[in-house]
Order: sequence, then structure tokens, then C-alpha cells
Amino acid sequence: MNADVDSASLSYEDSKQLATDADAGVRAALARRQDVRPEILYSLAEDADPDVRRAVAENSAAPELSSILLAGDDNGDVRQGLATKIAQDAPGLEADDANRPRRATYEAMEMLARDQLKVVRGVLSEALKDVPGAPREIIKTLAHDLEIEVSGPVLEYSPVLEEADLIEIIAGTQAEGAVGAIARRENLGEPVSDAIVATDDDAAIGDLLANNSAQIREETLNQLVDKGADVALWHKPLVARRQLPEGAAARMAQYLAESLLAELGERTDLDEATLEQVRSVVSERIGAGASGGSEASAGGGQDFLRGDLPMDMVMRLYNARKLEAKVVEKALMASDYGFVFAALMVRAGVSPEVGRRIFQEKHPKAIMGLSWKAGLSAEMGVQVQKRMGRIAPGELLDATDDGGYPISDQDLAWQLEFFTDLMATQR
Repeated sequence: MNADVDSASLSYEDSKQLATDADAGVRAALARRQDVRPEILYSLAEDADPDVRRAVAENSAAPELSSILLAGDDNGDVRQGLATKIAQDAPGLEADDANRPRRATYEAMEMLARDQLKVVRGVLSEALKDVPGAPREIIKTLAHDLEIEVSGPVLEYSPVLEEADLIEIIAGTQAEGAVGAIARRENLGEPVSDAIVATDDDAAIGDLLANNSAQIREETLNQLVDKGADVALWHKPLVARRQLPEGAAARMAQYLAESLLAELGERTDLDEATLEQVRSVVSERIGAGASGGSEASAGGGQDFLRGDLPMDMVMRLYNARKLEAKVVEKALMASDYGFVFAALMVRAGVSPEVGRRIFQEKHPKAIMGLSWKAGLSAEMGVQVQKRMGRIAPGELLDATDDGGYPISDQDLAWQLEFFTDLMATQR
């Protein structure tokens, strides 16, 4: 063959010749070129080799009419490639566009938004999430998707979704995490915030409280401050929330963990009377904790082993089936170790006495055993070792490369049995 697919320029005849080359690599290289005539690229969109078809799908020079053909391709990689490219043409597209090529692009995008593969729909959602002029109906289709990997990006970022759309989705979605994605949107209005609070989704409400650009009615925020005594997940975002209602800080001071209580007392936007109330509680509670003297210092940052545990609150959450692993994980990231310790005990079915002994001994395997029995991921078990167990880096048990626990379930269970039997013999 005389034609060279890498030539600086190709004649029409050379392109036609290369399009029928027996080597799929040559045809794919041709399909990636921007200077190939549309009709040749269209013919390559029907090539037997998926790599060739994907090259056409990703080529911005490919004719719009090839999009419908490629959107129905039986190869998922081809459709993914098309989804990434086609999103660039999204602004201003309409279903009834009089321009035939643009209408074809819309129809292809609509097909991709309903694709059988989650990854294809997810690629389209990610590409369209912050496009101001994206087709409204397609964005709504993605926003209603049951897979959070698909709906999440547009729910959190798309400027196309209106307040009424968001409230409708909050009321009817069955996608786990969808309400939380909405709660993280910039500049939420009060009606949407009210709808989020009405779901009683503790994790989503925590995201809302952490979103300082979200408008929350003072009455609603007051209700959350009072209810927050039983929801550790809200404590840190409440402390960081701007413009707390009058009296809220003093009420929060009654139930916050010591680390957050100190943080609350350092706020500079509270009036002097409120600060005095907060400081009084801080002084009383931290002063009481310090009375242990050298014992407290010897704890190595494990104050949660000595203070009162929020067992009643944790049990209420557990009985209401709200003590999910993600709630425990968020509390761990917020450094609410007293709550995490109590949650580990309840979820793992281990007594606080056994749990305290495990952490006092700084035993990596037993701590991982607790995390495993409590249903946490191995990665979170590593964080429990680091943050709460104060395990030295050289002794830390890491997760496996695929995110699993590094020792067998039998060995993990044995660790807990050993400490349970040990504590039983010392009674």
C-alpha cells in the first residue's frame, strides 16, 4: 500500500484506501485524524473493530449523524468515548431542533443518558455536571438515576436543575446519597434546606450543616441544635456553622465532645454573654477531665477511654437502624472518638471493658478485629489504629492492595475472643 496514515496530509483517494486496510491499527489511526472527510469517518463508525469505532466516537470531526449509530454500539468502551466527546456539544441542544445534525446529537445524548451500563451514564453525567446550557430533560434523567455515581455529579453541581427539581428529587429519590449530594450544592435556598431536613437523613443533614453557603431558617437550625445532642455526626459542622441562632452555642456546649467544645469556645463571632456561658462549661468539663493529672497525660491522646461514653445515644441510633458504617466513619473523620468507640462496641457486640483493654494495650490486630466485627472497611480499620489506637507506623496493620483486611476472619474473631476471655478471668 502506497498511502501512509501518518502523512501530514492525505488525499481523498488515499483516505478511502486506508479505510479498507486489513490492519485495524491503520484504520484506527485514520479514524483519529481531524482532516478525514465526514463520509469516510461515518463508514469507519461501522467498522468491525471496536478500537476503530471508538476512535471515531472520540473524534470531534466525526459527522453528527454518526453519533446515533455509535450511541447504540454494542461495545461499552465505544459508548464511553462518545459520551465524553458529545458532552462538548450539549449547550443549547433541544429535542425538537430544526437542525438535523444537532437533533441527531441530542438523540444520541438521550440514548447515552439511559444506557444500560452505569459507567457510560456516569461518564456523561460527569461531563455535563457543570455545563450551564446542557439539555434540561437529559440532566433531569441523569439526576433521577438510581445509581449515585450517575446522579451525584449533576445533583451536586448542575446549574440546570431548578429549586423545584431539587425538592421533587429529595421527596422521591431512592438513590442512597442523592439527598446528601443536593445538600452539598452551592447557595441552596431555604425551601430546599427545609426539604432536606424533613427527610431525617442524618448524613445528608450533616452535609447541609457543613455547607455554609446553604440558607437554613433560624427556626430549623434551632431544632437541629437541640436534636444534635443525639446525632454526633452533626457536632463538628454545627460548631463550624456561621451565624448560629441566639443561645445555640450555649445549648451545644452541654453535649459536645471536649475537642469540639474547646473549638466552640474559640469562636470570635459570639457575643460576650454567650462566650461566658460556653467558657464556663469548657472550664467545668475540661477541668474535671484534667483532674486525673499524670494519668490523663499518660493516656497518649486516648481521652475517650476515660470519659463517659454516649452509649444511650448510640443504642438509640442502633435500634433505629441509623448507626450505619458511614455514620461511624464520618464521626471518626470528625475526631469524635467517644462516639466512635461506643459505636464500635455496639456494632461489634463487645463490652466497653473489653474495648478499653484492647485500646490500652495498643494491640493492632485486636483493633482491626473490632473494626472488622463492627462492619467497617479495612481502610477505616487502619484509621482507627492511627487515630484512636495511636499505633506506631512500624506496627500498623495496613489494608491489602485490594482494600481487604490483612488477616483472616478467623484470626480477627480470635483476637476479640482472646480479650473477652482475658477480661472475664480478671473479674
